[in-house]
Amino acid sequence: MYHTFYQSPIGTLAIRSTDEAVTEISLLTEEPKESPRENQLTRDCKKELAEYFQGKRKTFTVPLAPKGTVFQQKVWKAVREIPYGCTQTYGEIAEKAGSPKAYRAVGMANHQNPILILTPCHRVIGSNGSLTGYAAGIDNKRYLLELEKKNKE
Repeated sequence: MYHTFYQSPIGTLAIRSTDEAVTEISLLTEEPKESPRENQLTRDCKKELAEYFQGKRKTFTVPLAPKGTVFQQKVWKAVREIPYGCTQTYGEIAEKAGSPKAYRAVGMANHQNPILILTPCHRVIGSNGSLTGYAAGIDNKRYLLELEKKNKE
């Protein structure tokens, strides 16, 4: 396993990968105590995140390998299909994942998304348009949605 850290506008992100794919991007709540152990994927991911936060990148190209159940994988795949600058509801994601009534389970899968931003769970909103649940906090969700809205064109 490899790991590095990226100082983003929403806080310090920990990036973890294997030789083949990024497996995790999480928001740290305290300063990292370990030293980075980078590989090309973690460096590429940092570069793509920097471009995203600068408004220059709308899609990511680093390979992803989140660990989760079959249902979670379906949810995360559907979430990755939400276009930059757009949102979809938990119900819409449940439908895309093949379980139209499982919007609460979609919410739980979304909350357990191990790869923040690249699997853009911040683009999933409540059926009434409200910003609900985000593992990195509602303020960060709002920030990411506003960043994308501003740079959509």
